[in-house]
Parts: sequence; C-alpha cells; structure tokens
Amino acid sequence: MIILGIESSCDDTSAAVLEDGRILSVVTHTQNEHVEFGGIIPEIASRAHLKYISEIIKKALKDSNKTLQDIDAVGVTHGPGLVGPLLVGVNTAKGISYSLGVPIIPVNHIEAHILANYIEHDNELKTPFVVLVVSGGHTELIYVKEIGHYELIGKTRDDAAGECIDKVSKMMGLGFPGGRIIDELAAKGDNDFHRFPRAMSDTLDFSFSGLKTSVKVFLEKHDQEFLKKNINNIAASFLDAVTDSLSKKLLKAAKVYKCDTILLAGGVSANTMLRKKLDRAVKPKKMKLFYPSPKYCTDNAAMVAITAYKKTQMSSINSLNVMDMEAVPFLRLSE
Repeated sequence: MIILGIESSCDDTSAAVLEDGRILSVVTHTQNEHVEFGGIIPEIASRAHLKYISEIIKKALKDSNKTLQDIDAVGVTHGPGLVGPLLVGVNTAKGISYSLGVPIIPVNHIEAHILANYIEHDNELKTPFVVLVVSGGHTELIYVKEIGHYELIGKTRDDAAGECIDKVSKMMGLGFPGGRIIDELAAKGDNDFHRFPRAMSDTLDFSFSGLKTSVKVFLEKHDQEFLKKNINNIAASFLDAVTDSLSKKLLKAAKVYKCDTILLAGGVSANTMLRKKLDRAVKPKKMKLFYPSPKYCTDNAAMVAITAYKKTQMSSINSLNVMDMEAVPFLRLSE
C-alpha cells in the first residue's frame, strides 16, 4: 500500500510518501514568516500553506519516484491545530482523494507524534508504554495500552514546555523559535549556575508559568553586562529546570503504570539535555527508552503517513465519505 501523508497543523507544510510501512520520502517547509513577530500568526500561516503545499507534495512524490496515480490512500492531519492551516491540508487531501477515488484517512496530530517512534523502531516497540508528548503547544503524559487506546494521565496546567522555552528565549533576546537556540547555549553552560523552581513535583501534571516568571525576575535583577557574560549558564540552568520536570514525571508515570518502556514525542523531544537525562536514568533501571530522530520530532508528514498506515492495518478505511472529513482544531486524542 502506498500512502501520501499531509501535515499542515501549524507552521510546517509537509508531505511524505510511504510504501508498506516504509517512508520513501518526506519534504517539509518551515515558515520563517513568523520570526519577526515572536510567535505564530494564524492568518500568515494559512496563506503560506496555500503558497507552498502543492510544490511540497510534488517534491515528495518526485523524491519517492511515485506519481499521484500510484497513491492508494491519503492520510492528513485534521486536528488538533490552527483551524486555517488545518483547512489547507484537509481540503488539499480531500481534493486528491476525490479526484483519484482513493480513501482519505483522518489523523490525530498527537497520535501521529506518538507513532512517529514506529518509523525507526517498529520491530522493537511493544505496548503497553508511557509516552511524553512535549512541544510548543502540548505537554502531556499518555498511557498507551495498545495503538488506538490512549489514556491521558498528566498534562500542563498552563504553558506547554515548548511555549515556555520560546517565551524565555524571547525574554533573553535570543529570537523565535527558541528551542534550538536555548539547547545550543545550554550545552556550553553550567546547569548549577542558578536553581530555578520545579513546580508540582507531587503529581503527574506540569506547570511552567512559575518557571517563566522566575526567569523574568532573574533577568530584571541583573544588568546587561552580567547577563551577556552568563547567557550560556542562564540557558543551562533554565533548561535544567524544564527537563528535570519532564524527565522525572515521565519516569514516575512509568513506575505508577508498571511500564518498562517509555517514549518521547513532539518537537521538544529533540532536546539534547532531555534525551541525555533519560538515557542516563533508564540504564540502571533496565528500562527501554525510544525517541524519533530529530527530523521526525517536529511536525512532519512522515508521522502522518505511518499513523495512517497503522490505521489501515487495524480496520477498514473505506467507510469514510470524503465530504465528511472536517478540520477539528480542538480534537482530543480519544476522538
């Protein structure tokens, strides 16, 4: 089976081609139109998706040595996400599905992040497991009994971890998006330079707004010369607080749910410090830790294609009428 995957839930326009569970190509365009605003502007994102999506699909097909006529099904992210960008992807997928007479497979964006781990670890991954989905818009702990059966066991009460990182990067004058910038600076800094707070240590829920405020107060207390001199140390200390919270709660969830397998998913799962902490933590516990390659951590259509493929293995995909497909901005994982 050959599946065309399409992703457009935020600011990444992406298409991928999968054949029998193997990714043949993935092409992703990340919009830079939002950098000057320090955040994603939905209207600008929608227009950019419209501009790029056709060429991205053509490139993915060319790279895979396939044509539209080879496609057996189209998988597309239909939520959660920004409604405008989602509509671009959904309507493009509907047009392709209708014109070719092939099934359309709706994909949940969060489920796709989770199943991105199967792109490279399909033969190793066994359920049940606990997964930490962590990105600019989501910070969630999910117990996966089996593919398709998900239980939300922890979530952020305020900011997502990636959102907090982006906002702190902006406070420090480092630019947007802040994930890679903070990660690179932290690698050259001292984690013990300053101890920023870790919130809600006794639950599986997260909170990052207090940490964000603490960094703001710290920055306001010191002059520019001090901040410039210690920028790497500040980044390291801040990221240490973020990754402490994420890693400790993931390990706690695994203990509570008696799972010896844990996963990372989402854009922030590419963070170097987070991966190193968990790599060190699981060794003496004889646990298994999986995370995707960085290119599959951020929003991409390969994760959409593999999720669509898994859905075809579990049930029939021919029952959905193309015209019934909708974009659902606040789609829940269980829906």
